[in-house]
Amino acid sequence: MPDPSHIAEQERAVSIGTVDEGGEPTGVLLISHGSRSPAWRGMLLDVHADVASDLLAEPDVSQVRTAFMEYTEPSIATQLRAFDDAGVNRVIVVPLLLTISDHSFDDIPTICGLASDPARVAELSGEGIEIYRARAELSFAPLLDFSDLVCTNLARRVRAIVGRRPESDQSCDGLVLVGYGSADFEDEWNRFFSEIRTFAETELDVAASAHAWCGHLVRYNRRPTIAAIDEMLGRTDRVIVVPIFVAFDPMFQNSIIGGAVQRCSVPERVLYRADAILPEPEVGRWAVKIARSMARSAV
Repeated sequence: MPDPSHIAEQERAVSIGTVDEGGEPTGVLLISHGSRSPAWRGMLLDVHADVASDLLAEPDVSQVRTAFMEYTEPSIATQLRAFDDAGVNRVIVVPLLLTISDHSFDDIPTICGLASDPARVAELSGEGIEIYRARAELSFAPLLDFSDLVCTNLARRVRAIVGRRPESDQSCDGLVLVGYGSADFEDEWNRFFSEIRTFAETELDVAASAHAWCGHLVRYNRRPTIAAIDEMLGRTDRVIVVPIFVAFDPMFQNSIIGGAVQRCSVPERVLYRADAILPEPEVGRWAVKIARSMARSAV
């Protein structure tokens, strides 16, 4: 018997509108990485709920759908097939991903049937990810402009952790940012995190900073995060640890990063909240802005 919670999630991932007679039915597909965590998926479905009405208000946008790249339904193939079945002529694909990675560069185009590297096709098929080439024309939005958004979001989250410090407090804080990482785009990810750290050291009264990976690049291991925290503990009085993830997943924020905080050399000197970039209103606003611009430029 189907899981009622999964059915409810799939219903939340679809919003249907109407198109004026003579218009060209256009769909918007919000693509996220995917997770086995209901909390993670819920945050992305909340983004869908926030943006759907604004997108359906566009004259030719008839449907808005959310798809997860892996782990769960609705998949990219499922949603592209549904667009085809509904007679949607054009689909604007909006990836809600942090920065460039093999997912955005290789996996998503391959899943959409637009790239045919045999090794990548075999790898995705081996993971149970269906490849589907839509009849509809696909237009891909650029990745979310996360650099400015993450800095604004980071400032709010750091201040929430630290609170108001008395003027007499002369202690210095260090900052450790923890991200997923990407084996094929490590230079780009390092550059991205270095920009965020420069902002933190310049604008957030942070004396020093570091970043660490905790995803497949390091085989979902706590040790790099522990090493970064311990290195920062040797340089500062306290260490603020912030996960730079789009959404909350217990495996990352609780088990890996939270576990690293507990296992570092002096956990009582570490400040940590198991949070994420979402719920961040700017994520939805950006998705509406870019999809609306692409829909209008087609007209």
